Amino acid sequence: MNHEKIFQMLGLATRARKIITGEELVVKEIQKGNAKLVILASDAAYNSRKKIQDKCTFYNVEYHIFGNRYELGHAIGKEARVVIAITDQGFAKKLSSLLNEN
Repeated sequence: MNHEKIFQMLGLATRARKIITGEELVVKEIQKGNAKLVILASDAAYNSRKKIQDKCTFYNVEYHIFGNRYELGHAIGKEARVVIAITDQGFAKKLSSLLNEN
């Protein structure tokens, strides 16, 4: 599967400083129009998941549910992360194509 490629792309995006993590920061980026793609952990709390999904739907931002909080955190070199927003169009396009293959 492409899981490894997706995690590698997240790592690259992190090193390029093109990601935002944390529920409130991601919501702000979605509202500003800076978030190009949002990745939610599969083990996110119901309220967090619903909030992010509703914001993405309203502001027409693509989102995917992928991996768990520890896998996402590990991919970006941090502790557990529930939600990640990609702010670069190039990274978002590549990650989107990889996520849609699954």
